[in-house]
Formats: sequence, structure tokens, C-alpha cells
Amino acid sequence: MAGQGLLIILIVGLIAGWLASQFVRGTGLGLLGDLLVGLVGAVVGSWLLPQLGIHLGAGVLAAILNAFIGAVIVLVIVRLIRRRGRW
Repeated sequence: MAGQGLLIILIVGLIAGWLASQFVRGTGLGLLGDLLVGLVGAVVGSWLLPQLGIHLGAGVLAAILNAFIGAVIVLVIVRLIRRRGRW
């Protein structure tokens, strides 16, 4: 993988993670946590959305939206696990 491709993946993950953390309140994970959630969300979104028959197209905006949807799912799961651990 070229260095430029890796940089794009990191930027998409960071944007998606930050957007998802703004959308799902109460899960502040910081810059590194948002990046990790965005990257995991990109993987989740890339796998889950085609399974559901949802195709967002190609390009950077579609990748960000795909990763955002996956990151929201990941953050909701993290939030449920955190909440369960406190009880």
C-alpha cells in the first residue's frame, strides 16, 4: 500500500470517528480513540452495509459516510458495554 493511500485511510477514519463521536454523545474517547473508532467503523461499515444491500458508491465522501455509519454502530456498542459495566 502506498503512503498516500494509508494517509487517506487515516484521514477518513479520523473524520468518521470524530463525526460519530459528535453524533453519539457521551463517548468521548479523544483524538486517538476517535481515529481507532473511525478505522474500526470503516471495517464494520464496509462489511455490514453490502450485507444489507446498501451501496453508497465510490469516492472519499462515500468512504467517509460508510465509515461514519460503521463508527456510530461501534460507538453505540461501546456505550452499551460501558453502561453495563457500571451497573
